Amino acid sequence: YRAMVPTPEKMLYQIAENQLGYFTAKQAKSAGYLSKNHTYHVKQSHWIREYRSIYRLANFPHTHEGEMVLWSLWSRNREDISEGVYSHETVLGLYDVSDAMPAKLHMTVPKNFRKSTGIPQVLILHRADLPPEDIIKKNGYSMTTPYRTIKDLITQKSTDEIILNQAIQEFRKRGLLTEKQLLRLVEEHPFLAKHFERRA
Repeated sequence: YRAMVPTPEKMLYQIAENQLGYFTAKQAKSAGYLSKNHTYHVKQSHWIREYRSIYRLANFPHTHEGEMVLWSLWSRNREDISEGVYSHETVLGLYDVSDAMPAKLHMTVPKNFRKSTGIPQVLILHRADLPPEDIIKKNGYSMTTPYRTIKDLITQKSTDEIILNQAIQEFRKRGLLTEKQLLRLVEEHPFLAKHFERRA
């Protein structure tokens, strides 16, 4: 019996399923689709072109979280590895821990990150080489941990203290910031001490 070789459709679906329906032109090629046929699949409404060389399977619904995957795919390097990690106010929104409503998506990229095509208007890029312990991997994208997020926001000094306090208290309530991490934050940034005097 010949081993069942998955069809390009099946292979592409498996790739896209883990990325909320999104995939890159490179991933389509790896699944067995010839580059010259990509336009055909868009015209036939099998695929929706979301950005340069990034598509979505038409039968996958467009969601807010899908947008996170889209820009994560945009941040791929030549080895096809996503380098962007959502951070700052965007993470507060993903956790729903404050009233911050940033109009753009904040993403941290490595210091040596380069893109020849320019930065999409929806993104604000921050440059830092994040250690693995500061990153949480989600379905098709990554974001900074609550601890790293608060540290970044304090360093950046552009977030309203009320928003910061709101986020810290909410992270704390949900057990996403440990007492040890809180103490470290207060040691580094004494102005935070007033937020923890009245214990919940």
